Amino acid sequence: MKRACLGMLLLMLLWATSAFAQTRAVLDRTTISFGETVVLTIETDQGVQQIDYAPLQRQFEIGGQSVRRSYALVNGRASATTVFSIGLRPRGPGVLTLPALRVGNAVTAPLRLLVQPPSVQQASAHSDVFVETQVDASQPYVQQAVGVTVRLNYAVPLLSGQLDLDTPDTAGLQQVGEDATYERDIGGRRYHVVERHYLLIPERSGPLRLSGARFNGLAGGGFVDQLFDEARHPLSAASSGQALQVQPIPVNAAQPWLPLHALTLRYLNQPASARVGQATTVQIEAVADGATAAQMPTIEIPATAAVSVFADPPQVEDQFFNGRPRTTLHRKFSLVPNQAGAVVLAGPKVAWWDAEQHTARIAELPPLSLQVAAGVASATRPQSVAPVEAVQSTLPQQSAPAARMQDAWISPRNAWLLLLLILIVSTGWGGMAGYRRHRARSAAHADVPVASRPVASLQQALRDGVLQDIGQALVQQAGLATDALEGVCTKLADPVQVSAVRQLQQARWGGGDAGAALQALRKAFSAGAHWRRTSQQAKSLLPPLYPE
Repeated sequence: MKRACLGMLLLMLLWATSAFAQTRAVLDRTTISFGETVVLTIETDQGVQQIDYAPLQRQFEIGGQSVRRSYALVNGRASATTVFSIGLRPRGPGVLTLPALRVGNAVTAPLRLLVQPPSVQQASAHSDVFVETQVDASQPYVQQAVGVTVRLNYAVPLLSGQLDLDTPDTAGLQQVGEDATYERDIGGRRYHVVERHYLLIPERSGPLRLSGARFNGLAGGGFVDQLFDEARHPLSAASSGQALQVQPIPVNAAQPWLPLHALTLRYLNQPASARVGQATTVQIEAVADGATAAQMPTIEIPATAAVSVFADPPQVEDQFFNGRPRTTLHRKFSLVPNQAGAVVLAGPKVAWWDAEQHTARIAELPPLSLQVAAGVASATRPQSVAPVEAVQSTLPQQSAPAARMQDAWISPRNAWLLLLLILIVSTGWGGMAGYRRHRARSAAHADVPVASRPVASLQQALRDGVLQDIGQALVQQAGLATDALEGVCTKLADPVQVSAVRQLQQARWGGGDAGAALQALRKAFSAGAHWRRTSQQAKSLLPPLYPE
């Protein structure tokens, strides 16, 4: 009998223990607006480390997750409880059913969630919050940059909130710039406004549906009311969707395809005169209404045989104006004339498509007319020597007897003596010239003070603006061989001048920017070259054994 009672007591104890072991799932709300987030909480005494939420991903976007574990000892019985929390954001409105989830050996019960469509409220003084969406083109072309402006208007304090705009399936959508905040008055009620800009790029022709922007947040009262949860309440609003009809690229449109609302070109700096070998600057501005920096075309001035053109990298500025993107481009060109006289260069030309008038257009600038003067070097060049024939024609003619006497003097014996004399004189002259070259090279390797260096030829070359002449002047001052600019860099003591010579090397042989190199050289060598000081070599007391 005692054994039977003990068995019944054990069975009752096991039943009571199983009654405390439970797994349950709850939602913090059963009705929400589309765009809001609901929290799913699962409490269990099962010894699990994580839960598989894959069955929820078809209807929800899964947000942050958290796990909290607690231990308790009640009436001598220890228990462990684990609480899993996860944020769920519905993918669409409607009545949704959360499927059962397996938690260890237990299974949660299915849950029901009602997701209401966001309420569209018009701009009115009776609305605490409303959202506006504006599109700058209802019939854009494929790959046209369409500006989208979203405004959140609220007249009550907001504790938190999120403003969303979904990306269409057949277009690209990205936010542009930072949010702008200001205030406006509607029907005598003050509203705070958060304005956000997007860039919409249609990818194919046909109808395009842009859903309305949605706001979901939490509103509260004053400072005292915010201390109590009862004063907080959810707040949501949405704007109406937009229906767009995307047009295909016209057959007669120029390539590259550039749909715009407007395109203007102008000269910011337009010189009328120049000089051979000297660079003059031209600056052009291009303003594209309805294009981003990535869509801007290349602005070029074509070079000719009479003028070399060197372009600086363009300077681009993006902004949002009148509800759509607008880009301003500035570009400088260095023009180096190669010959004197009147020179005409064709102005830049850009083909684009007028998206408002649906027609092809060309933006162009008038030609550049330059009156080029001769260079300083060519203007001071000495007159060329008269031809030998002209000099000989001015000499008096010899008489016939003198000619016969000269022919008789050049006999074979006298010819050999004359040849020997010429050979001796040439040998001596060559030795003296070699000795002089040796002395010049020795002096070149020695350090010479900066003040004793001739700088007139270098300054002249810098004024003329011919890179080859500048390089030869530097080489000559350094006492090196022709075009040995690497040796010039070794002898220079100023890092700025070394960098300018490097740019000169890159411009002459590496395809670098000649205009930028010329400016760097003029700035670095404006006060002359600064050469590195080296130790003087002791002068030899003996003449060289073998003259060079």
